[in-house]
Amino acid sequence: MNNNQSQLAPFSARFSSQVPELLNKLNCSIALSTYQAGKVVFISPSEDSERLITLPRAFRKPMGIAIQNNRMAMSLYDEVIVFQNSRELAEHYPNKQNTYDSLWLPRATYYTGLVDLHDIDFGNDGIYAVNTSFSCICKIDGEYNFTPYWKPNFIDKVMPGDACHLNGMVMQSGKPKYVTALGKTAVSQGWREHIVDGGILMDVEKNEIILDGLAMPHSPKMYNNELYMLTSASGEFIKVNLENKTYETIKKFEGFCRGLSFYQEFAFIGFSKLRKNSSTFAKLSFSDKANFAGIKIIHMPTQAQVGEIIYETSVDEIYEVSILENSVRPNILNTTDDIHKYSLAIPTTTFWAQKEPQ
Repeated sequence: MNNNQSQLAPFSARFSSQVPELLNKLNCSIALSTYQAGKVVFISPSEDSERLITLPRAFRKPMGIAIQNNRMAMSLYDEVIVFQNSRELAEHYPNKQNTYDSLWLPRATYYTGLVDLHDIDFGNDGIYAVNTSFSCICKIDGEYNFTPYWKPNFIDKVMPGDACHLNGMVMQSGKPKYVTALGKTAVSQGWREHIVDGGILMDVEKNEIILDGLAMPHSPKMYNNELYMLTSASGEFIKVNLENKTYETIKKFEGFCRGLSFYQEFAFIGFSKLRKNSSTFAKLSFSDKANFAGIKIIHMPTQAQVGEIIYETSVDEIYEVSILENSVRPNILNTTDDIHKYSLAIPTTTFWAQKEPQ
């Protein structure tokens, strides 16, 4: 950290002047996970659209974030936490009343053990997650640490070893449909041998490879019934032609892109700094201009970049980027601070319990 950085507050960022106005216009906020900093960060606009308000909350190695209406699931170091949003409890949040328009509260924790979960999502019959250590998609239901649901056809047996570095997952009709991985190998850590050009996109239902030779694919997402994703090692935002098994580059960046979310006409794309001591990043051919962490916003109809947020402190690596709809001042509570235990919700009403005098 240089002297200028040491004088800045934690999570300081510079941003395009139009970003707060855009978020207010869209009536949304941004959520990102940074496992390097051990934080989930909410980014929301000020009422006057002049500033961005940052709310970081500590979680142990946060990775995937799934949002379905008022439910959120988060994959962490050795557990999955499910949250419920309460606008009523937000209004009367004891630490700062009449401030927040939503409050995400922990409702259930599943203890998965050390399985390195990445993407996570809600399905028709429960929670699905990418189990990177065991090279499979699994279900998280509390009966076991995890229940294997699907594995690539080149993986012989569900066992630890992170053979192909399965990472991204797209749901369709309530079931996993597409996945990304960094290699096609059944050997423990075998994906590292061709890390820059060995990535694949697979169809889960057909258990077949759609694309291969990809440059570290991450963050597959559906938008307007079409599949998009990021190839992190080449800095490309791509659209997949599933019928022809080809893809086109929508935008090429000078940066390591990972974390993608769509909202209305906009794509929100995360970027991570290149770790100088990483053997993985050492194989990438980015210039010094690529060494930043933040979010770029793309207007999909014109494919033009319309804004960016660049972190100057605290955030080096971003995994997930999600959009919090209909919320311009969200809050979230973790399970390490007891204040979440004082929030009480029943089907007909909500309460904040009174703290007992010390």
